[in-house]
Formats: sequence, structure tokens, C-alpha cells
Amino acid sequence: MELFKEFHIEAAHRLPHVPEGHKCARLHGHSFRITIYVGGSVDSHVGWVMDFADIAAAFRPLHEMLDHRYLNEIEGLENPTSENLARWIWQRLKPRLPGLSRIVVQETCTSGCVYAGEQDNDDHNF
Repeated sequence: MELFKEFHIEAAHRLPHVPEGHKCARLHGHSFRITIYVGGSVDSHVGWVMDFADIAAAFRPLHEMLDHRYLNEIEGLENPTSENLARWIWQRLKPRLPGLSRIVVQETCTSGCVYAGEQDNDDHNF
């Protein structure tokens, strides 16, 4: 079983490694939607995989670090693409949420990425 909790952050960024003239090289902002998925077995007594409040509590410190911030100034997010943001969140959230199964980062209504951890084999390429 997999459950999810959605969070929103408002943040500014610029992408320093895009080709010259690319619009994303300029400072701009997004209303990011971040969805955290946790998988596991349903506890037969309680009837849930995990309390949604536990997901919120685990994400709260990251939310405070990201919301209404300039992402490029955060250590590890000097190139804050959606992909790098998803991996950055994963690396910090996984120790707090062992059942973490995937993270979805949407930077617009129609664009985003899905990250499911280590199988990418390139977690070190920020």
C-alpha cells in the first residue's frame, strides 16, 4: 500500500547551467508542489500504513528550509532543477521516513519530476 501527502512551497531560483539565453537562467519563482509517498503494510490494528501527521512532521524542517527562499543559496541546491530538488529532499527525508517510496516535485501545473531513490545510480551528480 502506498499513501501520500502533498506540500507547497514558494521559492525563487535560477538555473546556472542552461544554455546562454535560456529563460530559466534568469531569476524567477515557482509555486512548487511536493508530494511525498510512503509505502508499507497496513497495520491490522490501527488500519493505516502511517499517520499523515508523521509525514508532515518529518517534512516540516525541510519545508522551513525551502519555503520563501532563494534555492540557489541552499547548500546542495546550487543548481536547483526539479530533479536536483527531488534528490535533495529524498536524501534528507529518507532517514526520517524509512518507508519513503517516491517524491514528486511539480514546478508548474504541467511540469515536474518523479524520484524514487537509489535506482537512479547517480545520486552524487548534483
